[in-house]
Amino acid sequence: MKKVGLFFGSFNPIHMGHLILANYMLEFTEIEELWFVITPVSPFKQNEKLLDNNTRYQLIYEAIRDYPSMKASKVEFDLEQPNYTINTLAVLEEQYPDHAFSLIMGSDNLQHFHKWKNAELILDRYPLLVYPRANSNEVPEPYKKLKSVQLLQAPVVEISASFIRKAIKEQKDIRAFLPPLVWEYIDQMNLFK
Repeated sequence: MKKVGLFFGSFNPIHMGHLILANYMLEFTEIEELWFVITPVSPFKQNEKLLDNNTRYQLIYEAIRDYPSMKASKVEFDLEQPNYTINTLAVLEEQYPDHAFSLIMGSDNLQHFHKWKNAELILDRYPLLVYPRANSNEVPEPYKKLKSVQLLQAPVVEISASFIRKAIKEQKDIRAFLPPLVWEYIDQMNLFK
């Protein structure tokens, strides 16, 4: 069984914080591949203005082309929206029966994990790899004792995609926050301006 970590997000756009976490997951956990699962519309972020799905996919493709253990996944593009993680996991299990999937999430997401559709089932069947966040690193009590929840000592990287979008709109030079090919693509395509 190939161990695959699923890093869900809107990646609007992908930035160095995402890559640092992805690299950490591949080097310091048991996962062999990390898939960026691009979420068309998060049930928790329905008001966020997103670049179209294929543009976000292209940005991830540009960001990870030199990382053979990282992949961009379009699996959620064809699922009914809004989609739920449990549905995505069922589709992936069907498509890749020889893969063992883990979910990668920030400690802030763990705070409201109980609101996710079929949260108990997810906890029963999939390991959660939880990285710290500066604003909410406290793990809710029910998750502290669960074997399926692995709390990681990953670096705390507080770069947000909303910060990136705002800075680009204000014509700030933020190349250091983005993978070079992502910056080039955003600049050439005049995105977020």
